[in-house]
Amino acid sequence: MSTTAASTSHHLSPAFPGRAPWGTASKLRAWQQGALDKYIQEQPRDFLAVATPGAGKTTFALTLASWLLHHHVIQQVTVVAPTEHLKKQWAEAAARVGIKLDPEYSAGPLSREYHGIAITYAGVGVRPMLHRNRIEQRKTLVILDEIHHAGDSRSWGEACLEAFEPATRRLALTGTPFRSDTNPIPFVTYEEGNDGIRRSSADYTYGYGNALGDGVVRPVIFLSYSGNMRWRTKAGDEIEARLGEPMTKDAVSQAWRTALDPRGDWMPNVLRAADQRLSEVRKGIPDAGALVIASDQDSARAYAKLIREITGTKATLVLSDEAAASQRIEDFSHSDDRWMVAVRMVSEGVDVPRLAVGVYATTISTPLFFAQAVGRFVRSRRRGETASVFLPTIPNLLGFANEMEVERDHVLDKPKKDGEEENPYAEEEKLLEEAEKQQDEDTGDQDQLPFEALESDAVFDRVLYDGAEFGMQAHPGSEEEQDYLGIPGLLEPDQVQMLLQKRQAKQIAHSRKKPDTEADLLELPAERRPVVTHKELLELRKELNSLVGAYVHQSGKPHGVIHTELRRVCGGPPSAEATAGQIRERIKKVREWATRMR
Repeated sequence: MSTTAASTSHHLSPAFPGRAPWGTASKLRAWQQGALDKYIQEQPRDFLAVATPGAGKTTFALTLASWLLHHHVIQQVTVVAPTEHLKKQWAEAAARVGIKLDPEYSAGPLSREYHGIAITYAGVGVRPMLHRNRIEQRKTLVILDEIHHAGDSRSWGEACLEAFEPATRRLALTGTPFRSDTNPIPFVTYEEGNDGIRRSSADYTYGYGNALGDGVVRPVIFLSYSGNMRWRTKAGDEIEARLGEPMTKDAVSQAWRTALDPRGDWMPNVLRAADQRLSEVRKGIPDAGALVIASDQDSARAYAKLIREITGTKATLVLSDEAAASQRIEDFSHSDDRWMVAVRMVSEGVDVPRLAVGVYATTISTPLFFAQAVGRFVRSRRRGETASVFLPTIPNLLGFANEMEVERDHVLDKPKKDGEEENPYAEEEKLLEEAEKQQDEDTGDQDQLPFEALESDAVFDRVLYDGAEFGMQAHPGSEEEQDYLGIPGLLEPDQVQMLLQKRQAKQIAHSRKKPDTEADLLELPAERRPVVTHKELLELRKELNSLVGAYVHQSGKPHGVIHTELRRVCGGPPSAEATAGQIRERIKKVREWATRMR
């Protein structure tokens, strides 16, 4: 990836005397400069820039738009954004650098005072020919923000192709270029790999790992909470389960909904912990703010009420993608207020740089939505800032948190089934189908779920950072939980890791001093308590039984004797009740025995 540092200030208009747009960055970052250099050198008609949320895609795009206008390559600019709020945000950012975009354009000739318009993908879908006619009349740069949305529905993709096919230049931007369906994203190049599958090909990529190394984004500390959940099914059965323990998909969904129910104890305890974390962060970042991402309007209102009761101050409530909601986000962004609660719409593209603490209180479990949601907290304003995101101990979410640096591409072709070969994209396709529906309101899905949340409690479970897991379980309000909530908000990435290791060592030492009879929680460090799905646990048990079977032939001892010996050496209950961590320890031990006998 090119990160050429040579200055291009002589190419820029007076609005850019060697600088990026005022209000977005003080100067071009290395990746922005590198992408700009590549574009100016190659002069492509289509260009796809993939940059992690918070890296500064808007700054890059507006710098490029200014260069193209100044050199008369284009005469006007059209920005296409996913939401009404983002459309206005683009117009405001462009105005700061002397590019006037009309965010209210609907039809007819554009006023001479404007250099172009800002519109939503939905707006293009309604009247594609109106925009095609505009673009055919004057040389146009089309900026397609979060371009993956152009594939949300076939009609949107077709409308974008129809409207912007005559454009002089097209700049596509995204922080998450992957989709689960096979709807091609307009104006994106797909290249066939050795496996015969076509994948999206970016012209310039700047991932989270690169951005973290450059200090462009904040490192993210994920604080995961478990706890006991109890709910009633439609059949009248009462079920109790603990978050993080292997369950069927239906049970995970119901336990998750129970945790997020504002009437239980899980949400109040997690909000209280998040507010304590915010207070610690504000010691180093005085204006730091926090955001709860809720599933629906009723939950959002209830969470805002809980925050008022816990903190004594009112939370900003954002319920829909309307003008009033957009203004609330704007007001919060420029205020010193502590909390905002929103329903989905703040998960993508909305720029509130002071957000440093988040609570993931929605049951949407797709990598696309998770990446966009976490992206709201990673924008760095000065070196050493950290972000903290609170989430339930759900296998999918912990997997996403541990894979923050994984880069994905949009796959255009589904892998063909060959014999027993499974489609590795099948599960994600099903999950993403829900997340990519254009819904910012209460979907009503929860009314159809066959359960009623009865009660919940919260237990601090673990901290995830840079692919590693730390901590032992602790009760809310305990000294052990406070150790993790009290990590300073200003730290270098390597300092975060070192401090987490010290906190865990202290917690383990304290645990060893207590009698075993006092332990009411599983006192094992997180790395020895892997969170796995029901299917993964069954596979682990199958692997253990297979290894024990092989060792039976090698040692001549009966199955039962070997299992008993494994329990004695490794500890824990019988295999049918053992945790994934305990089974993995037994697998390791029986392999060790087998190796010795060779």
